[in-house]
Amino acid sequence: MNTDTGQLRVVATDAALAFLAEIQRDYPDILFHQSGGCCDGSSPMCYPASDYRVGETDVKLGEISGVPFYISGSQHAVWAHTQLIIDVVPGRGGMFSLDNGRERRFLTRSRLFGGGEACPLPEMTRPSGST
Repeated sequence: MNTDTGQLRVVATDAALAFLAEIQRDYPDILFHQSGGCCDGSSPMCYPASDYRVGETDVKLGEISGVPFYISGSQHAVWAHTQLIIDVVPGRGGMFSLDNGRERRFLTRSRLFGGGEACPLPEMTRPSGST
């Protein structure tokens, strides 16, 4: 989702885009979820789209190279005034994340929106296929 000034709520570094393309060669239909939980949940997790059920309160922040990026509603409230920047660092990914075992992992960095960049919160809509 764009802010009123055209700023995207979620973006990725070139390294993250290259890593994402590598993962997509093995798993073409994927999604990201940023839950904000402890341990593995504090990193952006990458899942096969068919293996992850988007929750009723999850918010879609945007897409990275066509890959949807969701954040839990509670985390969205905390990060509402920031742009999330997805990057890659050495290390192991979350246990169930597709970056696990590749000796690199996704990492979320952030930048505060300032000077009128903050935008209205997206509507909390139920993802298609939810009950």
